[in-house]
Amino acid sequence: MLSVIDVDRVREDFPILKRRLKNGKSLVYFDNAATTQKPKQVIDAIYDYYINYNSNIHRGVHQLAVEATEAYESSRRKAARFINAGEDEVIFTRNTTEAINLVAYAWARKSIQKDDGIIITELEHHSNIVPWQMVAKEKGARLHYIRVNLEHSDDGSLVLDDIHTLLRENDVRLVAVSHMSNVLGTIIPVKDIINVCKNYDKSIKVLVDGAQSTPHMPINVKDVQCDFFAFSAHKMLGPTGVGVLYAERELLDVMDPFLTGGDMIREVHKYDTRWNDLPWRFEAGTPNIADVIGFGAAIDYLDSIGMSNVRAYEHELTKYMLSRLREVKDIRVYGSMDADERGAVFSFTLADIHPHDLASILDEDGIAIRSGHHCAQPLMERLGVAATSRASLYIYNTKEEIDRFIESLNRARLIFRLG
Repeated sequence: MLSVIDVDRVREDFPILKRRLKNGKSLVYFDNAATTQKPKQVIDAIYDYYINYNSNIHRGVHQLAVEATEAYESSRRKAARFINAGEDEVIFTRNTTEAINLVAYAWARKSIQKDDGIIITELEHHSNIVPWQMVAKEKGARLHYIRVNLEHSDDGSLVLDDIHTLLRENDVRLVAVSHMSNVLGTIIPVKDIINVCKNYDKSIKVLVDGAQSTPHMPINVKDVQCDFFAFSAHKMLGPTGVGVLYAERELLDVMDPFLTGGDMIREVHKYDTRWNDLPWRFEAGTPNIADVIGFGAAIDYLDSIGMSNVRAYEHELTKYMLSRLREVKDIRVYGSMDADERGAVFSFTLADIHPHDLASILDEDGIAIRSGHHCAQPLMERLGVAATSRASLYIYNTKEEIDRFIESLNRARLIFRLG
């Protein structure tokens, strides 16, 4: 099969991939679910801002301020178009975590009452668990979990029948669910979940954590029909410190600001304040201007490839990775072994080798993976493990790198004298 992406050409855009590590090995970067590397186009955009038109935005009328404002708002337009949202429905935050917390503070604390139900799943990242625990405790609401299906296999799917039971037995106000698991790679049928919820009660709001899905597949929030959608720039070739919250306009209109001061204000008098228009009402203070501009360059880069091509190429890598993992003795892979049902995130254990020890051995071979609970301890408890190793791929990774990864796993088996 011919690749839909010229990966050799893509790799030329990432300076860090040329690096030799202290052991003389070339870098194999398989920690993309944590953060992705940045192409020179993104680095150059940030550099250009600081060199040529560094200024605060929105308030100034001098040339630098106008140029900075236009570049910043251009990134908003790009982000809105990327997920098919309205420009005034895109709020810049620091990351997915802050975006979810914005919803928790500005919408949930106003809308959720005692004994209301909040539904999440057992595969959520802590960022989509802890805010709802706090809201539930503060408001006297009830937190419920859709289970991960481990009865017959480690496929990592959800027990979707739980949704019907939970909706029937509780006065549910909010459902918050990941689009793709950062541990299992499971792609969750969020559109189906939303349809079930809305058919049961149109007033139920649904938040989708798109941190892991947005970098890897086309996203259309209007088609999905979610109420809130959150994602981060740094997982999709952009800088750290920039996130996005999409929320439907009518929801933003009734939400109180999460943070106050600076550009989220229209007028301030001694005893009264008028908020700014959307979306700036939710962007207090001087924002992360340079990195928002860099994020715009990252979106341009992904647009130039095409998100359908990104998904197709990663699907190709995923099939190859799963076939190679099957060849490794004593390995247990968590999540579906069907590439159609998952993204390119692979959590696994290798015999009784501790994940941290395994990560250290792979690091000696120049291979960067993640080890630990991946900010998903409830899921680890469900899987019956304290930690796993995790390899996660992106558009600049190759089948040759996967081969090096498999060789390193087999070297670890020899080091630990596995049969």
